[in-house]
Amino acid sequence: MSVMRSRNPHLLSAALTLGLAATAGAQGTRLATRNLPAPVASTESDMLGSVAAVRHLSNGNVLVNDQARRRVLLLDKDMKLISVVADSTSNTGNAYGARQGGLIPYRGDSTYFVDPASLSMMLIDANGKIVGIKAAPRPNDVMALSVPAMGTPGFDAKGRLIYRSMDFGFRGGARPEPGKPFVPPTPPDSAALVRFDLAARKLDTVAFYKIPKANVQMSQDANGGMRVSVTMNPLPIVDDWAVLSDGSVALVRGQDYHVDIIDGDGVKKSGEKVPYEWQRMTDDDKQRFLDSAKTAIENLRKTQTAANGSATGARAADVGAMAGAAMGGAPMVMTMTREGPGGGAPPMRVDIGGAGPNAAGGPPPIQMVSISELPDYKPVFGNSSVRADMDGRVWVRTIPTKPTAGPVYEVLDNTGKLVDRVMVPAGSTIAGFGAGGIVYLGVRDATGGLKLQRITLGK
Repeated sequence: MSVMRSRNPHLLSAALTLGLAATAGAQGTRLATRNLPAPVASTESDMLGSVAAVRHLSNGNVLVNDQARRRVLLLDKDMKLISVVADSTSNTGNAYGARQGGLIPYRGDSTYFVDPASLSMMLIDANGKIVGIKAAPRPNDVMALSVPAMGTPGFDAKGRLIYRSMDFGFRGGARPEPGKPFVPPTPPDSAALVRFDLAARKLDTVAFYKIPKANVQMSQDANGGMRVSVTMNPLPIVDDWAVLSDGSVALVRGQDYHVDIIDGDGVKKSGEKVPYEWQRMTDDDKQRFLDSAKTAIENLRKTQTAANGSATGARAADVGAMAGAAMGGAPMVMTMTREGPGGGAPPMRVDIGGAGPNAAGGPPPIQMVSISELPDYKPVFGNSSVRADMDGRVWVRTIPTKPTAGPVYEVLDNTGKLVDRVMVPAGSTIAGFGAGGIVYLGVRDATGGLKLQRITLGK
């Protein structure tokens, strides 16, 4: 991915290096990192299979989207179960749906649940009752409303739904023809953030932002079948986004680490560069990073294979672990066909992020980019690293530049100014927020169980 273009790449690299070095040298004192306080409430470890989204309500109750078990639960402020809002069984009368759904805060305490299978959005009131239904936006966009890796959708002050468009913007390429090699289209290095009016059924574009660009390779087997695979870049320079509590959009730019705030009328205000200790990477550093990333994926494959008893789990692990390496977080596995000699239709395997089988039926070899394709300075954040709280602030999960005891989030105000730095415990991730400094944390315990904890962030 490239933000700037120059006929002389060496001059461009030198300019970026000097610019980042100058920025790093002029930052002055940085905020200290603090730990999150102890939780004030927690679920039991066997209540949840996953926490894809959390919706805090004004009375302290919380809706939780458990995609693993295909349920939406209503919990009280002490994290005790009040009711099952939607389930994968017929017990509630409100079926969750056949696919993993999405949970999107709406006006007041109302919330939309997106069912990708029926292309519908069910309106849930403050009591956990389904009180209305609307058609979802364009059918090809429903995945962006239910896959956390695609960002966190939200509504602006005018009631328009903001999310990432699923129009990937592939360019070029050629349709497969018998006797001719398939020419793949060029994957995009940016995506559109769009705004959809549910009443008028109209869509417009808010902005474009940088996403990981997939490096696609193609090969043909002896039977004429085609296989498409992707080489992974575990350290791309990307942008990310979040919808703030007032409905404006915060776009966090990865090239120089600053925030663009776009209001409901499309007016953009750019914040100053956020102070950051940029870490220069030597060729040895880059190689170590590639090796460690590959090892992490291999270990995840082994874990998932053992858990599932087959290579299916390993392929699923590839999708989950490296979804950001292709299409900016869109997990995708496709099987395509083309007409072969004599009218046959040998399969075309499309392996996104290394998610498809190899000739032996197991996961394909893990392919990484060369060290020359990694940036000279480690990026501040990766794909799907930005969240907005309910107090108008942006949380950015940073890529460590040195060993830490847990993930570190930088907290920016609604002008893009750094106001806090928070470390969460190892093995945990921020699942959502409540007004007044409330943070919801998903935590795996020693037995592998998942807990949702409620924390009040002090000043």
